[in-house]
Amino acid sequence: MDTSLITARSLQKPYHIKGDEFERAYKNYLSDFRSWKHQSHAQKWLIFPRNIGPNLSIDETAFTNGDLYTIISNKDAHGRKGALVAIVSGTKVENVVEAIQKIHWYLRCKVREVTMDFSEGMHQIVLQCFPYATITLDRFHMQQLVSDAMQELRIKHKKEEQKALNEQRKLFKEQLKKKYEQSQKRRKKNKKDKRGRKPIRKNKAFVPKKLSNGDTILELLSRSRYPLMVSGDKWTATQKERITLLFERYPDLKEAYSILHSLRLIFSNPKATCISAYESLQEWYEKVKVFANDSFNTAADTIHSREDEVLNYFINRATNASAESLNSKIKQFRAQLRGVVDLDFFLYRLSLIFG
Repeated sequence: MDTSLITARSLQKPYHIKGDEFERAYKNYLSDFRSWKHQSHAQKWLIFPRNIGPNLSIDETAFTNGDLYTIISNKDAHGRKGALVAIVSGTKVENVVEAIQKIHWYLRCKVREVTMDFSEGMHQIVLQCFPYATITLDRFHMQQLVSDAMQELRIKHKKEEQKALNEQRKLFKEQLKKKYEQSQKRRKKNKKDKRGRKPIRKNKAFVPKKLSNGDTILELLSRSRYPLMVSGDKWTATQKERITLLFERYPDLKEAYSILHSLRLIFSNPKATCISAYESLQEWYEKVKVFANDSFNTAADTIHSREDEVLNYFINRATNASAESLNSKIKQFRAQLRGVVDLDFFLYRLSLIFG
């Protein structure tokens, strides 16, 4: 319990114990939670000065009721014991800076690199707390910006197709009603002979057009969400067929995917340097400019405005993956608990496992 992300209930079956009773016993007697010296301020801030290292990550996550906490972690701990450097309630810059500055300045000056996303608040926190650290923006958040722009384009087409489908359905019903009324006029009264033309059904269902892979146009657009997010070499045979149909019907989506893939190739090139990556980014900006899509232009402007921090990736190839991994572990632990009831005890267990 002190070292693993497990709950008392998970020990119930293998050890034939009552999970709820064991959890109460652990909380009140077996652990030192009741005498924990940080309990008075745990919900506001927790710091672990001895865990600080030269390579840090900063991110945010929610523990309970959607309340966000800012988490600073040591990348060299690889999501295990010693990973947590600070947990601070909220994302307000002043509060987070005040908590982190409780760590001695000599230790904070040892930090050489901090990875993060595009958050302006986190940017200010790092500048004020770690003056000698290089800020590196996470490459996957950059790709996510462009991916979101592409998904906006896909959803736009989906809305247009939904509108067109509704109009087709409405027109079909009107034509069906008209044909039914005409057939009723032509139909002989009290006819008992079943031979001749079949009567038109008044409640005949509208069937959308199917494509060669069995999808309707709306289904094609909905089911293409995941394949558009990943590299083409990861597509299955079914996904390749679906994407081929999608690109044939929507050339702008093909161009949008090409722009996203170009950006992915810039960061995945193992031989790229800051200089070569800078030149590749200038070419990529031109490609976005020619595409002339507002969402893509916004994403490109966002990357361009923080270009120096973007290019810092090519120094050590550092990403924010360690912070995302730690967040994932915390969320899985929270899911095992079916939600956080006692926040102090939850933070106590996190401090034991990752602190």
